[in-house]
Amino acid sequence: MNRGFIKKIYRKKDYEKINEKIESLGDDAVFDTLTFCNLRLFSSIVLFLFIMYTTKLGYITAPFLTIVYYYLFYYIFITRPVKKRTEKLDFEALHFFEILTLTLESGKNLEQAIKITCDNVNSELADEFKRALFELNFGKPLMEALDGMRKRIPSETINNIILNITQTHVFGNSILDTMYNQIDFLREKQILRIKGQINKIPNKVSIVSVIFIVPLILVLILGPYLIEFIG
Repeated sequence: MNRGFIKKIYRKKDYEKINEKIESLGDDAVFDTLTFCNLRLFSSIVLFLFIMYTTKLGYITAPFLTIVYYYLFYYIFITRPVKKRTEKLDFEALHFFEILTLTLESGKNLEQAIKITCDNVNSELADEFKRALFELNFGKPLMEALDGMRKRIPSETINNIILNITQTHVFGNSILDTMYNQIDFLREKQILRIKGQINKIPNKVSIVSVIFIVPLILVLILGPYLIEFIG
């Protein structure tokens, strides 16, 4: 069946939004956009019909469960992977841009600095920059390649850094000053993230205590009385 005809089933705005999200997953994407949309739609229809004809109250439960499944499908294959990839890229950003800044300090231009950094850093963020460099071999300007890379990265933090780099390069400002500011921002953000994780520890400990430790203490305290009562 013609793919163009199938795509007309979906609203253009929704299809483009899903396509943008899937592109931001990079190599982590399980489906292409059309496959995702088709699989979610047709599996939802199958689920609806199955519940409708196999349960007594199918006409009540089928619509509700199908809607839940429809949005859960999006969460499992797009929302959650995008969030995980964003966190991973944000974590890798500080190290990558620190190396990039050190390379720029040695007197290399931006393109040379990116190449050297990518050769010495093994990360998913470095792979995205390598892809941008690969596009240079086909005649694409560096700024255009970097701008295209922003569409493949779900992290707003990294996208803002890339935007600042491209604007600095275009207007001829000091790229080192820009990188110093961005690295300071990344460090502060990482510190806040670590503090946030530390602040969550008491809550996690409290939950563990309520679930496991408190019942154990109650058993130790009340155990002898229960044994005596049963005896």
